Amino acid sequence: MSSLFKNDIPLKALNTFGMDVVARRYAAFDSTDRLLSLLEAHRQQPSQLLILGGGSNILFTRDFEGLVLKSEIQGIDVVEDNGSEVLVKVGSGVVWHHLVQWCIDHGFGGIENLSLIPGTTGAAPIQNIGAYGVELKDVFHSLESVDIDTGLHVVFHAADCSFGYRDSVFKRSMKGKVVITSVTLKLTRDRKINVSYGAITQELQKMGVGNPGIREVSEAVCSIRKSKLPDPAVIGNAGSFFKNPEVTSEKYESLKGEFPALVAYPFGAHTFKLAAGWLIEQCGWKGKVVGHTGAHKDQALVLVNYGGASGEEVVRLSEDIRASVRSRFGVEIEPEVNII
Repeated sequence: MSSLFKNDIPLKALNTFGMDVVARRYAAFDSTDRLLSLLEAHRQQPSQLLILGGGSNILFTRDFEGLVLKSEIQGIDVVEDNGSEVLVKVGSGVVWHHLVQWCIDHGFGGIENLSLIPGTTGAAPIQNIGAYGVELKDVFHSLESVDIDTGLHVVFHAADCSFGYRDSVFKRSMKGKVVITSVTLKLTRDRKINVSYGAITQELQKMGVGNPGIREVSEAVCSIRKSKLPDPAVIGNAGSFFKNPEVTSEKYESLKGEFPALVAYPFGAHTFKLAAGWLIEQCGWKGKVVGHTGAHKDQALVLVNYGGASGEEVVRLSEDIRASVRSRFGVEIEPEVNII
């Protein structure tokens, strides 16, 4: 059974932060049957288990002493089509942006605002990925998974996932209990585009597009993201390191009185979401380099590895940033990145 796994495998190329760490045991799976075999062997030699997708939302602080399993399950298939709406089933190892492009090419709307988000499709429900006014939960139908302890197949529908802001049941009660093998999305041919975020409208105007469709919205989002976010292939990073904090209306009004330029968005009846990047920038971190790491010069929300940084170094930087935001604004910002 142990021959199913490789030993002491470098993970530097498998995490976008570019952390130079090793997995004691490693294997990839391209089918549910392969996954079941690997989990069976794992149960005979139990150890800590990590399921790896694109490695785009993770920060390794040390070698991983257990087993890393990486999903490489492919496939994009229309499983239901009523003429206006379609259900698209996607393998968990499919690169998310490749899925977005495939859907646009087929005229299926719903995820164009989520263009260029790094990672794999199987990881998308865990984080309930979101951008520019759209979250995965808005188009989510169901997912298939395998129970790690029993090997049984488990289906989760939207109501089972407890989706929240960058949150789901898979980060809470189901964390470490299942492996996602496929995700099914409910998309549409006649979707009304969502340009509620002003940046998209402004970008479309710059592009000279007056009557945008899903492709033009995707192109605008890609342009915005490329202008703000560093390419992990050039500078190691995991995208937005922190979540945008939520505060009460009372807290928002208090902060707005003290800081008139405060950037925030209504989020529910009595809640506001503050722009974490703005808070961090006001504390003087934008573009600041600390050792081998720092907050990016174009987007303070992105912590980067300029080369040779350790995970512990990035964690120390993040803690210093959190402390400064807490001290100046009385607001707690939480990491979005999974720290291992």
